[in-house]
Amino acid sequence: MNTRSWTLLASIAVLAASGCDKKSDDSVPAAASSAAPAPAAAPAATAPTAAANPALLSPQLATATAPNVFKVKFETTQGDMVLEIHRDWAPNGADRFYNLAKIGFFDGCEFFRVLDGFMAQVGINGDPAVAAKWREAVIPDDARNPGVSNTRGMVSFATAGPNTRTTQFFINFGNNGSLDGMGFTPIGKVIEGDAVLDKLYKDYGEGAPQGGGPDQSRVQMEGNAYLKSQFPKLDAIKTARVIP
Repeated sequence: MNTRSWTLLASIAVLAASGCDKKSDDSVPAAASSAAPAPAAAPAATAPTAAANPALLSPQLATATAPNVFKVKFETTQGDMVLEIHRDWAPNGADRFYNLAKIGFFDGCEFFRVLDGFMAQVGINGDPAVAAKWREAVIPDDARNPGVSNTRGMVSFATAGPNTRTTQFFINFGNNGSLDGMGFTPIGKVIEGDAVLDKLYKDYGEGAPQGGGPDQSRVQMEGNAYLKSQFPKLDAIKTARVIP
């Protein structure tokens, strides 16, 4: 077994033992990060209140079937990105992503785990009341699709194990094909704004307890208030909208 494979498997074991409540923290196995000069704090992104859409507090209201192919525009603190989601790659994941974007779930979500050369993870709602409702709203796994892989710009849901995907997803910075057979089936790809990926703040590194970055359990329980007070340089999704 090569070093990278061992690292991926060891990270999964750590994640399985580090969850809070009933469910482990959603994640993707870790890879090494490198430091860069610290920029100024990112402009603030505002999370929607729970009253913005009834489905934010009632996941059972957000179950529409997604179009075969659709686009989602992210306005982020580092510029705009457009993602193209393909339902035939991963129908369960595509349907969930479509519904989350439609109800404004991703608005204000911070990129709380950004590992240089590896990936950027996001998708915990900044309002703890909303995050709590979706924490157990799991969807079934999608079968591995041999036609797509976790290469740069590809989008996949994070997971805490089989059939545990909820709202967190990541965008690959490089070739992470080792993840393909581990439950991380890509649902789409960045088709515009790829340069934004390289601008996302990375210097906090891996999350606690493995590193000095944000603790997922606290993000779930305390929301953006925790991130803004202790990790103010994180970048965020200002808005996410399904576009023609």
